[in-house]
Amino acid sequence: MSCAELQQVVNTLPTQTGTDPTMIANGLKQALNFGIEKQVSKLTKENGFYRNQLVKIMLPSELQKVDQTLRDIGLGSLADEGIKALNRAAEDAVKEATPIFVNAVKQITFTDAKNILLGPNNAATNYLEQRTSTALYSKFNPVIKHSFSKVGADQIWTNIITRYNSVPFVTKVNPDLTDYVTNEALNGVYKMISIEEKEIRTNIAARTTNLLRQVFALQD
Repeated sequence: MSCAELQQVVNTLPTQTGTDPTMIANGLKQALNFGIEKQVSKLTKENGFYRNQLVKIMLPSELQKVDQTLRDIGLGSLADEGIKALNRAAEDAVKEATPIFVNAVKQITFTDAKNILLGPNNAATNYLEQRTSTALYSKFNPVIKHSFSKVGADQIWTNIITRYNSVPFVTKVNPDLTDYVTNEALNGVYKMISIEEKEIRTNIAARTTNLLRQVFALQD
């Protein structure tokens, strides 16, 4: 279907279906709120990132050589602690996300909702990402910095990097782990919301309210 044809379908959707225009917006809001409540809340728990292979934060490329070097010299347990500490900080930060998401969801208009409804399986998540990523980065970054101190990640990584930089002939590293983990935490949050959105779009059984069933029947 061409873009012009799709836009025509979007513009005439309420007339064709006899649907109350606000119902579509409310259905999308409910779907996103379910994604936030069900999936994002998982990430805030201990091991929400660390034990979830979909979003587990691994090391940035410049630190993968650090990880391997530590393991090669018998410091595998220190390397494992370093990765765990990064994930613990992300779990802490995501607790700050819900109010920002809820505010963005409230602002969805009927026009937004129509375009989201007929968009790809992650259209609502993309909408949310466009409107929250800057605010979430600003919120996550200081929390992660503080969390590094709280969970001991700063000390662990100071130790790791000091040990690595003391190995003969290696290129010394000094990465910005706060920025890296902030971005990885954001990626994990949006990934989990998109999973719930896709489930509601593609699995009728996941539409657990009358509103979800009515609205998403329009895109089937």
